Amino acid sequence: MLLDMLDNILENNEKVLIFTQFREMGLILQEMIRDRFGTDSMFLHGGTTRKNRDEMVERFQNDTREKIFLLSIKAGGTGLNLTAASHVIHYDLWWNPAVETQATDRAYRIGQNKNVMVYRLITQGTFEEKINAMLKEKKELADLAVSTGEKWVGELSNHDLKALFSIT
Repeated sequence: MLLDMLDNILENNEKVLIFTQFREMGLILQEMIRDRFGTDSMFLHGGTTRKNRDEMVERFQNDTREKIFLLSIKAGGTGLNLTAASHVIHYDLWWNPAVETQATDRAYRIGQNKNVMVYRLITQGTFEEKINAMLKEKKELADLAVSTGEKWVGELSNHDLKALFSIT
């Protein structure tokens, strides 16, 4: 599935960030990409030096030949501006959805001038699928609670609002 998606992304001359939670998986993905497309992709992970990290970001942002950027979610999830990407792929599910959101936000930064498509690859019939369902239910519940919680203030009368915010 990932390689088919990359076919389309590269055919459209677009750039992509691929996040994985495992360094070993990133190395496997690098090899798969090399075999399929005959090109080396950069891979930012916890063992990458600060200097190499900065060079990779610069190349991805400014070199039109650099289309695919692999990142471990922990090493690449914060502190980077990668607005050259128009696609973000989460290859494997992270346990904490806030971490995935932070990683996705690497492409949604000041200076982003294009639409960004975000994909989460989840294998059917696995533990990963069950985790995704659980996280989805929790998010729906949280959204419902926040939505309900916000509405009640807006429905208060002027008298009730005054009583709520007055100091007595």
